[in-house]
Amino acid sequence: MRLKGKTAIVTGGGSGFGAGIARKFAAEGAQVMVADLNEAAAKAVAEEIGGMEVPVNVADGGQVRSMAHAAREAFGRIDILVNNAGVTHLPGPMESISEEEFDRVLAVNVKAVYLAAREIVPLMKAAGTGAVLNVASTAAVSPRAGLTWYNASKGWLLTATKSMAVELAPAGVRVNAILPVAGETPLLQSFMGEDTPQIRAKFLATIPLGRFSTPEDMGNAACFLCSDEASMITGAALEVDGGRCI
Repeated sequence: MRLKGKTAIVTGGGSGFGAGIARKFAAEGAQVMVADLNEAAAKAVAEEIGGMEVPVNVADGGQVRSMAHAAREAFGRIDILVNNAGVTHLPGPMESISEEEFDRVLAVNVKAVYLAAREIVPLMKAAGTGAVLNVASTAAVSPRAGLTWYNASKGWLLTATKSMAVELAPAGVRVNAILPVAGETPLLQSFMGEDTPQIRAKFLATIPLGRFSTPEDMGNAACFLCSDEASMITGAALEVDGGRCI
């Protein structure tokens, strides 16, 4: 029960890594808000773990403000924020990616982190404690060709994590990141372009441990970094990638 008595918001918590994090947090004693654009998916996970759900477009400032207000009303405070929601564009030459795709990637992977910080960081600073976890990607440090703008958005997230950590440390707020490799999530096919045995084998060949990341892997890493066991860790970027970045 490493998170007993703590409250948490997990964005993109309705599926994939976010759902794995939400499940682990609840199993470790946290009260969890599952925030997701897909309301039905958020509700299903929330009902499974005894949490609460909120539909939210994390790139919309008004909706993020409402999410933070709902969490504060329900929990009284916000101890943990997990910025997990993310999107990618399909693989292709950098100049072929449409402006619409580019804007969507930057809105969800970059702007959403700013919007969440704007609403929730002041509450953590006032409380003198808090943990923020940003879900980045191995793409930030070991980019794959054809995913340039996605890679760049995750590189931004690493710099933001370290800068947030430095700025918020005096207020007692820790900020860390986890870097998963591709996993069995709704984004996997988007990363690969198409899901075939040959393309899967090509991706797996780059991972020394020989398997994709799982939601459980992310839940375990996230739980540690957001628990009091990691009270001396801030600004870290933990590669949960089976050796992909070696």
